[in-house]
Amino acid sequence: MSAEQRGAPVLSVRGAMKRFGGVVALDDVNLDLYPGEILAVLGDNGAGKSTLIKSISGVHRLDGGVVEMDGQPVDIRSPQIARAIGIETVYQDLALFDNLRPSANFFVGREVTRPRWLGPLGLMSERHMRKETDEIIERLQVTVRDTSTLIGLMSGGQRQAIACARAVAFASRVVILDEPTAALGLRETRNVMNLVRRLPEQGVSVILITHNMDQVVEVADRALVLRRGTSVGEMPATRENQAALVSLIMGADTPAH
Repeated sequence: MSAEQRGAPVLSVRGAMKRFGGVVALDDVNLDLYPGEILAVLGDNGAGKSTLIKSISGVHRLDGGVVEMDGQPVDIRSPQIARAIGIETVYQDLALFDNLRPSANFFVGREVTRPRWLGPLGLMSERHMRKETDEIIERLQVTVRDTSTLIGLMSGGQRQAIACARAVAFASRVVILDEPTAALGLRETRNVMNLVRRLPEQGVSVILITHNMDQVVEVADRALVLRRGTSVGEMPATRENQAALVSLIMGADTPAH
């Protein structure tokens, strides 16, 4: 896709800097995410991937640099602010409550109450929340046999799909997925990756953190490689570029595309 076809970035990071004591976690990192794009962020452990996404999602505050949405600087001081501007993140631990059903997990902290004018003083409308959850799950083609089942009784793939669906339900612009298929079996991995592939159809752009290069070339449009806290190159995520991406991750001086 050419620059003209991509249009202006939905999300940009410019000159990101982050230190933890004497450790430089991010050093002048740049990132652009375009409308309807799946961007893979790659790198070995310690490359800065987690610090970067946590800075975008409000867990960490950058020591330098700027995050922009639609070309305008945004001050993401907390995860609540990130969510308010349309950024949702699914971390490896999923942050789901095992003793709750999918609908309760979807709306935790965003409970729908009746009558609406009473706000948090109203009564929770479980029927409304379940209905909306069922509609989202159906729209995303998430396979869940019974949405009344407690999360703790679901398979790993179903739990991951529920976490992704929850992010999509409330993300108006960007979904960040941190190793979404970690510890999943082959069939469950396939189901989750099919869901990831469909996310741009829901109007959101995706940042995908993964170590699985087959998944990268399968679903991502571009790949950005970090090494020792610095962005060292990016290129289209194609099968032809797979070896070059691995070389960048491992430390070879492959020129960026």
